[in-house]
Amino acid sequence: MAIGSFNKRGHQGPLTDMNMVPMIDVMLVLLIIFIITAPLLTHAVKVDLPKASSTPNLTRADHIELGIRKDGSLFWNGEIVTLASLSARFAVEAKKNPQPELHIRADRQTYYELVAQVMSFAAKAGIVRIGFVTDPATTQ
Repeated sequence: MAIGSFNKRGHQGPLTDMNMVPMIDVMLVLLIIFIITAPLLTHAVKVDLPKASSTPNLTRADHIELGIRKDGSLFWNGEIVTLASLSARFAVEAKKNPQPELHIRADRQTYYELVAQVMSFAAKAGIVRIGFVTDPATTQ
């Protein structure tokens, strides 16, 4: 810390050093406060808590596996069905609570028109959860 200079001319320049004493005082006061309050934060009250199982209870909705082959044949959970009977089946399934999910498994060469018709029938009946099942091993 420079208070004056040894210059004989009597010209004093401005002080360029920063006064660190107030900042060090504040830091030491904060350090003392944290040292005093830290043991108070780790004080815990002993409570005998009840024991419970930690496994979640997952209830999954049923799902409908609808297979569509490239020749136009439809399979409802492995049972062959016709396109005309899908609307009635979707209407019955849409009324269930919880509503089942529709999983569509279509062949790679299936026409999109048939898949779109099936999705339209499901949406008109009120099925809201529709998904596509794919095989990730055969992607190109």
